[in-house]
Amino acid sequence: MKFSPFFLLVILCLNCCKTNDWKKESSNPEFLHRSVKLMTDVMVHDIYSPPVASRTYAYINIAGYEAAIHDNPAYRSLAGQAHGLTAFPQPDKNKKYAFQLAAVNAILTVGKTMVLSEGRVDQFKEQILNEFKETGMPDEVFNNSLEFGNQVAQHVIKWSKSDNYKQTRSLPKYTVKDDSASWKPTPPGYMRAVEPHWNKIRTFIIDSAQQFKPTPPFPFSMDKSSPFYHEVLDVYHVVAQATSLQTEIANFWDCNPFKLNINGHVMYASKKISPGGHWINITRLACKRQNADFVRSAEAYARLSITLADAFIGCWHEKYRSKAIRPETVINQYIDQKWAPLLQTPPFPEYTSGHSVISAASAVVLAKLFGNNFAFTDSTETEFKLPPRKFKSFDHAAQEAAISRFYGGIHYMSSIRNGLSEGNEIGLYISQRLNTRSRNTDIAVLK
Repeated sequence: MKFSPFFLLVILCLNCCKTNDWKKESSNPEFLHRSVKLMTDVMVHDIYSPPVASRTYAYINIAGYEAAIHDNPAYRSLAGQAHGLTAFPQPDKNKKYAFQLAAVNAILTVGKTMVLSEGRVDQFKEQILNEFKETGMPDEVFNNSLEFGNQVAQHVIKWSKSDNYKQTRSLPKYTVKDDSASWKPTPPGYMRAVEPHWNKIRTFIIDSAQQFKPTPPFPFSMDKSSPFYHEVLDVYHVVAQATSLQTEIANFWDCNPFKLNINGHVMYASKKISPGGHWINITRLACKRQNADFVRSAEAYARLSITLADAFIGCWHEKYRSKAIRPETVINQYIDQKWAPLLQTPPFPEYTSGHSVISAASAVVLAKLFGNNFAFTDSTETEFKLPPRKFKSFDHAAQEAAISRFYGGIHYMSSIRNGLSEGNEIGLYISQRLNTRSRNTDIAVLK
């Protein structure tokens, strides 16, 4: 049977369109955003502490980034930049891939090894892989991509096992001291100190946990003329006189992964997103608002996650170095036995404010990616029944996140101010040293 040239041309065009359709559909960054959000949801369900969540975000998003970048020569590998990270496996030049699928597979494969609810990851993975298949992706490309994603994931998993995390699981629990100035467990759960050995975790970009030591906290003193006493009174009064706006701000940035609620004789817990998870979601919102493609979104998650991880390591080093007592403990003992903070006091030392450190660091990194005056609406907390809030910039959001801890009655102002400075220094250091673009390409060029 003979076909006219016109008919053959039509068939050829249809085949080309079909090929382009699966390539276009599989490059949708929503595949990436949904995978990262799934990992957030699993960590919320599994009640991950903020430092542990930050470690998980770093490894999964580095894996996703490294698998995704091979379609674009403008991006550079993190190998040789992050401490202990060696060269990654490379795709076979004779094979065809969908690197977006490889990235999603890498994220979920690494993520599964770092959470308790493995079944939830498996269920989501089965669903999203089927969606990739439904784009019309050829079986050969599908299988090649899964294989490459697995190779990247195994490289990251092996690297993660050398960061001292496993060793810190068997170190001694924190010993509460009897002196007046040191941290004590607080109501209502009087929970033990969270991650007292986190400063032993290998850093990603910063030189060490103690590289960015903040100004020391004010010495403990209940002398009415002392700076410490005045800071305590400031916390006491701000909670007693809190405006509706201050209360709203405190609740919006609470980000307590395990809040204990008391109703009569019944105590129950509610789960919320971690502080790092909140900034991960802000990153997603920024990517979507600027229509960032798959690779650029993967880059944003990786840079932000690395910054979060290092910021938590640095902050936690200071927390267990200074061991500063929380306002709730001081106020209940010396000023008002019945006083309670607006927010539940977290179970670790006060200085410096973790929200302040990680928010300032995150703002620096995101401003480098999306601009200093990037206005956005933060809807992160809507799933926890809180209305969205609008911000003029990432720094604006960071400043509000920091002051929220003062309004909530769980931090002194010096902890917030010095925490912001500490986080800003960490963010600047990482932004200057972490290179995700080729030498002849700048971040601004690909916006």
